[in-house]
Parts: sequence; C-alpha cells; structure tokens
Amino acid sequence: MTWARRAVPAVAAAVAALAARDLIQRDHALLRNFPVLGRARYLLETIGPELRQYIVAGNNEERPFTRDQRRWVYASAKQENNYFGFGTDNDIEYTPGYPIIKHRTFGRAVPPSSPAAGHDVRLPCAKVLGAARGRARAFRPESVVNISGMSFGSLSGNAITALNKGAALAGCLQNTGEGGLSPYHRNGGELVFQLGTAYFGCRDEHGRFSLDRLKDLVAGAPVKALEIKLSQGAKPSLGGLLPGAKVSAEIAATRGVPAGEDCVSPSRHAEFSDSDSLLDWVELLAAETGLPVGIKSAVGDLGFWQELATLMRDTGRGVDFVTIDGGEGGTGAAPLIFTDSVSLPFQQGFSRVYKIFAEHDLHEQVVFVGAGKLGLPDNAIVAFALGCDLVNVGREAMLAIGCIQAQKCHTDTCPTGVATQNAWLAGGLDPASKAVRAANYLRTLRRDLIRVAEACGVEHPGLIGTDAVEILDGRTGSTPLHEVYGYRPDWGLPSPADRAEIIRLMVPEAPQGGTAPPSATAVG
Repeated sequence: MTWARRAVPAVAAAVAALAARDLIQRDHALLRNFPVLGRARYLLETIGPELRQYIVAGNNEERPFTRDQRRWVYASAKQENNYFGFGTDNDIEYTPGYPIIKHRTFGRAVPPSSPAAGHDVRLPCAKVLGAARGRARAFRPESVVNISGMSFGSLSGNAITALNKGAALAGCLQNTGEGGLSPYHRNGGELVFQLGTAYFGCRDEHGRFSLDRLKDLVAGAPVKALEIKLSQGAKPSLGGLLPGAKVSAEIAATRGVPAGEDCVSPSRHAEFSDSDSLLDWVELLAAETGLPVGIKSAVGDLGFWQELATLMRDTGRGVDFVTIDGGEGGTGAAPLIFTDSVSLPFQQGFSRVYKIFAEHDLHEQVVFVGAGKLGLPDNAIVAFALGCDLVNVGREAMLAIGCIQAQKCHTDTCPTGVATQNAWLAGGLDPASKAVRAANYLRTLRRDLIRVAEACGVEHPGLIGTDAVEILDGRTGSTPLHEVYGYRPDWGLPSPADRAEIIRLMVPEAPQGGTAPPSATAVG
C-alpha cells in the first residue's frame, strides 16, 4: 500500500506535465484543445494498419496482397495445407476484369490423379535464352518462375542470402537488382546481373561504367544473363538516393561507392541516349561477355518500343529478352503518385509491347519475362497466355521468407528483418530455414502452374493460348483474352519448333493421367 500511495502522485504529476506540454505546444490543435486525451487519436492512427490487417479487413479487401493470397503463400512456403474450403468467396460474376481459365474435357495432356503429382516437376522455359541471336552462352532457364530484382541495400543481407539459397534449392534464377552483386548473392543460386543507371558493381572510381570490371565480375560469379534496367513499374523514370547514413562498408564495397556518403542513382543511363545507341551497347555487352542481354522496363509511351522493334528488324541487332514490369509492381520506396498512377498495369503494358514485337515478326526470337504480382497462379497463367515465357516474383518471395506486409520498407524498420539494414532486426531472419521456405513456395507455384496447364489440355504453361482465358465484364458477359487485347490467333505462343521441343522435354516416360482401369466393354 505504501508503494501505491507513492505511485499515485507520481502518475498524476506525469499526466499533469504531459497536459501542460500539450497546452503549450503549437503543432497540433487537437492536443491543445484536448490535452492528453487527444493522444489516443494518434495512437489509434499508429496501430490502425495492424488493426485493419488482423481484425477488420475481409479475406479479399487488403492490398497489395489480400489475406487469402498471403495465406496461400505462407502455407505453401511452410508446406502446410494451402487448400481453401467451402468454395470461393470472390464475387466472381459481378467483378469486372475477373479472369476465368477454361479447362478442357479432352486434351493432349491428362492431369495425374495423385495429390502429390507435380511437387518436384521440372518446368523449364519453352525458349532458349540467347539462341535466336547466337549468344555464346545461350541457355534454357531451368525454371519458368524466377526471383525478381531486389537489391542488397533495399533488402537485408540475411534476406538476400535466404533468397539465393532458396533459388539454388528450387533450381531457379535470382536477379541481383541494381545494387550490385554482394557476398550474399554467392550462396549457390544462379544470377541475372542487373545494370542500373549507376552501374553499381561495375563502375570505376569516377562512377562511370567499366566494361573490364563487369567482365571480371561475371567471370567470378554464376551470372547467366545481363539485364539493363531502364525503369521499374512502381517508380518509372525516377532515380534513387540511399542516404549516406545507410551506406555501410558492406554496401559501399558491393556498389563501388564511398562508405558514409549519399549514394545516388541517376534517372537515365549515361552509356546510351536512344534506341539505336542502346542496341549498340547491348551488342557490345553480349560480344564481350558471351551472355544473353535483355532490358527491363515499365510501359508508358509506346514510341520507344516501336522504334526498338523497327531497329531490331532492320539492323539485325537486338535484345535477347524483355522484362515488362507492371505498374502494380513493388518497390522499397517511391512517391505515392508514381506507385499509384505512373506506368501501365502489367496486362495492358505487356500486351501492347508483345503486339509491337509480333507485328514486326520478332515475338518468337525474344524471351518475354513478366513481373508485377505474377507470383500468384491465376495472374501467372494470364501472363503466360499473353505471351510470357518466364515470370519473376518479388514481394511474393519476400512473403515466403517472412514478410508480413507491414509496408514499412521505406522506414528501415521492417519488423521481420527482410527490408531493413538494421542489424538487430535483420538478425531475426534465419537464412537457412527461410531458404527452405522460399524454395517450397517456388516449387508450389510451379506445381500449380503445371496443374492448370494440364487442366487446359497442354503440357506446359507456356503452351496455354489466349483462347483458354476469358475476362468477365461484371454483368452477364465475357470476352476471350485475345479479343480483349487485340491478339491474332497465333500470338502468345512460342514458335512451332520451340513448342515441339518443350513438349518432348515435358512428356514423362510413363503414361499420363490417373483414370480407372477400363471395363471389358469400354469403347475405343
């Protein structure tokens, strides 16, 4: 009781001091009018996102990923039950733009009956990357699902390690992002090295691109391809700034910049200034390294793509792959106007670019890569039908290694240690266990893609045509995918030769299907 008698005056004095402070300050009218009590509003505002996420929001209300979508990723990563009961809770027929995938009663491919079928399926790309242009180190990607560009600096070292080890376990590629090739990228996973505007990891002491340093870098690491980043969906045409306080010795060594100084990414490349000089640089990089070379870009004005395709057709120079990033793609930090309203969403952007290449008769010579919430099976299937050969997953892979969609990537306070350079927070992420979860998620996504492909009567998701998808109008009708985006009947598929080869690679030695033994009176 003596302690309580002493505590009450102390608490009262503290409340009185807080009230006096609220009355004196001039920044918040609410606190001047309602001292102490007004602070409850700011507390609720602070914890509001968490309250909505875990208590208030329905299964399909949250963005960028709904609760159902996150649950599917989490369960897949942990190899738990990722099925859903009692039917869909999506308002299908009244949702404009809702995609419906049309299964076939009879088709070339017959889905196996075993629930475990496809768990360890080999799902290579239907095209050989770099073959069309005769690159010395052309190769067929072993996985149609790969990890998108996320830089060390945006993600913690432990997160990069987990993703790289997961890529090795799942047999897929990891894109380094524009922040350079760090020690954390050297844990067994094969890489696509991304060249951003600052040329991190392959620049000289003056910040200029160095071909010799690039060649040394790719010679000493498992780099399979080079990707020139023109822009990304969440913040197209913007540069970047990593404040000096965040430029640690590790980041500085990886990027080739001074430690403790502001690290600037310009908004444009210095090595080229138009489509013509871009293609010159592409051919230089390919000739000097032997690697396939591609570009990554969001889609805005189509003039660039028209000019690029015309030059490729007329001059013989060209990119080996094109990565299209939708405006719904993620980023660590960007102005709201850019994340919400600049650059086309994936389906609109990709279909317009694909049509340009197809009209120039180049679509069979280029490997098309899609990005922007394509780590979910339904979105990925539509992407393949539109002509994607590969899909890159970013935020979904982050969810698999522990991200909880706290949306604090820009604050350096990620509570799960994924998108932060805070050593204490990053230390909570165990790379070994999270690598397994990343691999589980990637394998499960591939399994679901092959299941849907077989339901559509084909052997590979890259063989799903636009006639297999319809888009609902939210009332009583629907439109085939090829009509929505103005595709010709043969668009969206690999060449006949590539189709024949991927069927040969995918068809198992044992008969497909899981039908019951035929009766004695079975017909045919």
